[in-house]
Amino acid sequence: MNEVHRGTTELPLVVGVDGSEPSLRAVDWAADEAALRQVPLRLVHASLWQRYEGAALAEDLGKPSELVPANGIVDGAARRARTRRPDLKVSTEVLAEEPEYALVRDGRHASALVLGSRGRGGIAELLLGSVSLSVAAYATCPVIVLRGRHDKQAQPVTHGRILLGVGEEAHGSAAVRFAFEEAERRGAVLEAVRAWRCPAHETTDHPLLAGEPAHLHEQRAAETLEAALNDVAAEHPSVEVRRRTAEGPARKVLLDASATADLMVVGARRQKQTFGLQLGRVAHTVLHHSDCPVAVVPQRS
Repeated sequence: MNEVHRGTTELPLVVGVDGSEPSLRAVDWAADEAALRQVPLRLVHASLWQRYEGAALAEDLGKPSELVPANGIVDGAARRARTRRPDLKVSTEVLAEEPEYALVRDGRHASALVLGSRGRGGIAELLLGSVSLSVAAYATCPVIVLRGRHDKQAQPVTHGRILLGVGEEAHGSAAVRFAFEEAERRGAVLEAVRAWRCPAHETTDHPLLAGEPAHLHEQRAAETLEAALNDVAAEHPSVEVRRRTAEGPARKVLLDASATADLMVVGARRQKQTFGLQLGRVAHTVLHHSDCPVAVVPQRS
């Protein structure tokens, strides 16, 4: 491992790099984020990735892309991070294993993991690479995937808004705390959203009862929102919080709101001894289609 700086006890922010354009944009974003958090930046390359897509990095090094070795990839990424944030503490490591395993393991000793989405142009941009999806599903620390058009920098903020999706069991959740901390670091507004739906069998055409079932569901959504936020809000008095309930599927509500957010935060409940991807439908959908970066924050059951 090539240690650029030593002596810190802070958990680093870890970035997966492979020389591709998305991973280099993730380095830019993560350098800003690490500076905001005042933690070191750790750049990890797993050498068993199927292929390098390092045209941008190769051009920077003045070499054909097929000749750029793994060490060149992380060294180039480190130079990029230092140029962007000269005071940042940076370390690099090349690992001879599959990236999913390497990054999930590194996440046990990280403040967060940052990954680029692997899409190219057109329809491909809607799809998330298998590495990013797997890491988001299994990591024990927050995973930030650089989705959408707003993935070049964490600062300055574009919209001044952090979007939080509030689920059924959000009271005291790690996702709520993470969202407040991110909003506080950036001086951004925190918009907390709770979606609700009225089941079809509860509707009625009676003129005296019309709208009552919907009102009850909306009221419950507002109560859930308050319960999830109140305790944590008291710990972050400087954060402006905008509470909003919205009728419709949570996935659609959050995706619609992502176009004007700098970061979306959603929770992912981790079950012990459970096989398969540990992502709910909401987290899975926003990771594939969000217009802004997405932070998936795990919560142990």
